[in-house]
Amino acid sequence: MAADWLGNVVSINCGLALGVYQGEVSSVDCASQTISLRQPYHNGIKCPVSEVTFSAMDIKELKFLDVQNTANKPRSAQGAAKQPSLISAGHHSQSSSNSRGATQATQKKNSVRNGSTMGPTRSKDDECFGGGTDGDLDADFDFQGNLALFDKAAVFSQIDGTSGHGSRTQHHSAQAKQKPLSYRHDENILEKKPVTYRQITVPQHGGKDYCTDSGLVVPSVSYELHARLLAAAEHWGLTLERRLEMIGVCSSQMALTLLGGPNRLTPKNVHQRPTVVLLCGPHLQGAQGVSCGRHLANHGVEVILFLPNFVKMQESVTSEVNLYGRTSGKQVASVKDLPASPVDLLINCLDCHENPLLREQSWYQSAAGWANQNRAPVLSIDPPVGGRHQTVEAKWTLSLGLPLPLAETESRVYLCDIGIPKLVFQEVGICYHSPFGCKFVIPLHRE
Repeated sequence: MAADWLGNVVSINCGLALGVYQGEVSSVDCASQTISLRQPYHNGIKCPVSEVTFSAMDIKELKFLDVQNTANKPRSAQGAAKQPSLISAGHHSQSSSNSRGATQATQKKNSVRNGSTMGPTRSKDDECFGGGTDGDLDADFDFQGNLALFDKAAVFSQIDGTSGHGSRTQHHSAQAKQKPLSYRHDENILEKKPVTYRQITVPQHGGKDYCTDSGLVVPSVSYELHARLLAAAEHWGLTLERRLEMIGVCSSQMALTLLGGPNRLTPKNVHQRPTVVLLCGPHLQGAQGVSCGRHLANHGVEVILFLPNFVKMQESVTSEVNLYGRTSGKQVASVKDLPASPVDLLINCLDCHENPLLREQSWYQSAAGWANQNRAPVLSIDPPVGGRHQTVEAKWTLSLGLPLPLAETESRVYLCDIGIPKLVFQEVGICYHSPFGCKFVIPLHRE
C-alpha cells in the first residue's frame, strides 16, 4: 500500500516550530514511519534541497492536494483509501485531511459561531473577526497552482507589443499627438523667456555688485545717491517715522531668527529667554536701533539699551526712547552697567554716516571696547560706507533699500526692504525691480 502514496502532492503540517511543507511524495517507509517529499516547499517558499524526509512523530496534519493515480476511483475515494497504510500508526490518524473530517470541523465551528453552545460567553475575537471565513482557512493556499494561473510570458508579450506592434505603436502615437500637454502646479504653462538677472541699474554705480540667492544682481549705490533716494521717498509720504518703524520691524525679525526663532522663543522656555544688547548713538542710526529694541522687547526678549546721557540728541532718537521706555526693556548710560558675561546677540548702531568724529569720543571708544571683549555675535544696522574701518567687527550687516559700498570684511550682508515704491526709484534715475520676492530681508552675496 505504500506504493499508492508515490506521486501524490501532499501538505504536511509540522506545527508552529517546523511549519508547513508541500511537495510530491517520493518514498514511504512504513517500518520506520517516515515519508519523503520531492521538490518540497516550506511555508510557500521553495526549499534549497531536492528532498525532505519527515517522521510520523513530527507530523501534526497531512492533507492530499493532488492525487496522481486516478485509474478507477474518484479522487476523494482514492485519497481516503490510500491513507491507512501510513496513518495507521495512530499518531496522526486523527489529523488526516479527509473531506468528511474537514466538513465536520467546519460545521462545528459554525455551530459555535452561531451561539448554539457558547451563548452569552461568546468570545470577543469571534465577534470581531469571526465573519464566516474560518472554514476557508482550514485549507492551505496552493501557491503552485495559483502561480500557474498567471501566464507571465503572455502578459509581458502583450505589454511589449510583440503582437500587432506596428498598429499599436501607430495608435499610441496618434493619441500622443491629440492629447494636450499637462503641467504640474509648479510648472510654468507660458512659453519660457530668458531670465534677466540684472534688473536694477543705477546712474552712479557704487563700485560693488551683489547677488541674491536666485542670482539677481543688486548693485551698490553711493551714499549721496542713497540720500537722494530717501529724500524723494520722504517727499512722497514715506516719512522718517514710517521708515524707522519699517526698519525696526525688519531688523527685529532678522534678530529673532538669529536668536533661534521658534526653537528658542516658546512659552515653555521663559526661564531661558535670550538677552540682546543694543549699542546706540544720538543720531538716526541710533534711533533705528532703539526701534529694533522695542520690537524685540515686545516679543519677550531681554533687551538692554546702551545710550549715554547726551546733552543734545536728534528728535527721532528721543521719540523712539520714549516708546522704548514703555516696554520691559532696560536702559543704561554707562558701560559699567552692561553685562560682564557674553550675551546672545549684540546690535551695533554706534556709527553715523554724517559725523565720523564720534569715534574719537570716550563713550564711543568704551562701548566699542566692551563689545569686542564680550565675544557675542554682532549685527550691524546701516553701517557707514567702506572708506571707514568698522570699530566693532560684525558677523551680519543689514543694509537699507540698496546696499552701500561696504568695507571688505567677513560680515554677511543682508538687504532690508523699507517700502520705497518703484516710481520713487525711477525719480532719482534708478531702474528698479524688487529683488525681495516674498521676503522683506534677503541675503546678498559678493560677486
